[in-house]
Amino acid sequence: MKEQWSSKLGFILSSAGAAIGLGAIWKFPYVTGMSGGGAFFLLFIIFTLLIGLPLLISEFIIGRGSGKEAISAYQALAPKSLWTMIGRLGVLGCFLLLSFYSVVGGWVLIYSVLSIPGLVITGDRDYSALFTHVTASPSIVLLGLALFLIINVIVISFGIQRGIEKVNKILMPLLFLFFLILVIRSLTLGHAYEGIRFFLKPNFSNMTGQGVLYALGQSFFSLAVGFSCMVTYSSYLGKKVSLPTSAATVGIMNIFVSLLAGLAIFPVVFSFGLEPTAGPGLLFIVLPTVFAQMPFGEVFLCLFLLLFLFATLTSSFSLLEVIVSAFTEGKQRSRRKVTLISGIIMFIAGIPAALSQGSLKHLHFFGKTAFDSTDFLVSNLLLPIGCFFIALFIIHRMDHKRVKDEFMEGHALSQGWFSVWYFIMKWVVPIVIILVFLSTLGLF
Repeated sequence: MKEQWSSKLGFILSSAGAAIGLGAIWKFPYVTGMSGGGAFFLLFIIFTLLIGLPLLISEFIIGRGSGKEAISAYQALAPKSLWTMIGRLGVLGCFLLLSFYSVVGGWVLIYSVLSIPGLVITGDRDYSALFTHVTASPSIVLLGLALFLIINVIVISFGIQRGIEKVNKILMPLLFLFFLILVIRSLTLGHAYEGIRFFLKPNFSNMTGQGVLYALGQSFFSLAVGFSCMVTYSSYLGKKVSLPTSAATVGIMNIFVSLLAGLAIFPVVFSFGLEPTAGPGLLFIVLPTVFAQMPFGEVFLCLFLLLFLFATLTSSFSLLEVIVSAFTEGKQRSRRKVTLISGIIMFIAGIPAALSQGSLKHLHFFGKTAFDSTDFLVSNLLLPIGCFFIALFIIHRMDHKRVKDEFMEGHALSQGWFSVWYFIMKWVVPIVIILVFLSTLGLF
């Protein structure tokens, strides 16, 4: 019998855990900083509510409607057709995403270990130099990558209830608590208002077509849609749970965490004269700066880094689960053996991205390092493509009655809500994705 989530709360927290991680806490602040601040955040909210949330509902419908993992779901709903390529694209995308995601997870893991004996906040340390040292050292980054993947392999090998769900129920609430503590401290800094204004006041004068694409990609990345991660997660869900309500809860939690991330980071950036365009290292430089100003800062930094590590892990769990379930569900294969082999292959695949800040920093693809090129390929190309074809599938290929039944199951929403969602999926989602792509290519 197929394993299921033990409760609605377990499903929501696990889905939120898949969404809330590097996307909201690590990537969102530095992409916002590089894309103009408030204008980017406003577009991100619009795209999340108008595009990301309807797509999240769509993946939930496909997953629970089929009761299958990413590839098998499309095979079951559209047998002997090319639509199964959506699932295969999802598995490939999860593989590529996890290959560089695990690198950052390794950074967080190394920082967490260093913070336990108080080795991050020491004297007048140059936090930028520390980050450069950690990310440029081959032995450190490869060790971090390996340990991060080992944790993933252990948890995924235990399955849904005893692995993924159990971890999320404990760690996600704790992450919110410590995030609020960090925000409160950041807002009391001297030039906090300048950071808040940069983050919350829209200024479209510096917004470009690429910035719009980044906002759209961020809405996909942070909600974990486009690669059928949520198809796999919702395939373990019972019929009594409302899919739109669950999706709305995950979406709102994601926007809230992104808001907290901005309020935690940008007041510090402007108070300490840092650059909001500092890039991927922004969080690793800003966090120690914040906690260094707090009483018992070493303790708080250690706790937050550990919780951030677990939030990062909950996101990576969903990526590895998609890969593992694709090779185990309905097949006579050991889940633990497939998980172990997947982890080893993932480690090998992640080496170029891991070394892209150090010994392989001169290796470029289309003008970008291995890390940045993989990030761009996944977040700004493959994710929107996956979302586009999921929108086409849910409207033009999946049985309309099954779609409606899954949407309406488990709640008392009116017919009007289904009609609104269906209209958005049929017209708004595909058109917006196409227009943003044309704008990025300079054709619109």
